[in-house]
Amino acid sequence: MTDLPQTPSFSLQGKRALVTGASSGIGMACAVALAEHGAEVTLCARREDSLKALAEEMRSKGWSANVLALDVSDVEKTAQAVADHGPFDILLNSAGLARHGKAAETQLDDFDAVMNINLRGAYFLTQAVAKSLLAAGKPGSLINISSQMGHVGGLDRAVYCASKFAVEGFTKAMALEFGKAGIRVNTICPTFILTDLTRGTFEDPDKRAWILDKIKLGRPGEVEDIMGAAVYLASDASKLVTGTAMLIDGGWTAD
Repeated sequence: MTDLPQTPSFSLQGKRALVTGASSGIGMACAVALAEHGAEVTLCARREDSLKALAEEMRSKGWSANVLALDVSDVEKTAQAVADHGPFDILLNSAGLARHGKAAETQLDDFDAVMNINLRGAYFLTQAVAKSLLAAGKPGSLINISSQMGHVGGLDRAVYCASKFAVEGFTKAMALEFGKAGIRVNTICPTFILTDLTRGTFEDPDKRAWILDKIKLGRPGEVEDIMGAAVYLASDASKLVTGTAMLIDGGWTAD
């Protein structure tokens, strides 16, 4: 009789996960998904009160959740917090900022604000988690929430696209550097997801029509569409996946 292969485990039991941008939207959904699959999740964002309420609700489900107030744009404090509380087996970085406008009208302050979080913050957060894993001699899975706009251009999104294209670049380079240590580095690239932050975009009829025309499945994304990808990339089910982008874009980039 032939021995049948076994599906690798999606369980995250015994794993410690750091989730930034966890107070709302995609970050909150991913934190829930990781905790539901057994990870001990540390919730990070600037809004500590929101994190405490979320942690309490998660614990009521029997999941493990801790709170760590953190602003990833302060790279020194973030690195110290990771060193103090790590190592983390899983990083899910959903901290991000978008300031949209025409490229010809980009202001320095807007450019710097987006880059400080989306690129500088993401880069040094990923570095910090990787360094703590290297020091402990442990493997890990580091995931940054990027965007479909890290692969295509978008109207009024030159700065945002620049930040996400850069995230895709450092992800590949770090994957090469850390691969021998068993540390995987990947991105998740959503299309437009219905959240409080995107509500204004969807309420604009022209923008909503543009989005729904580009998404071939004919509907905007929801945070639940991202949760399975987070579990997959965090778990042993993806143990040969590194340096890549998981596009969850409803076919946007298929053109």
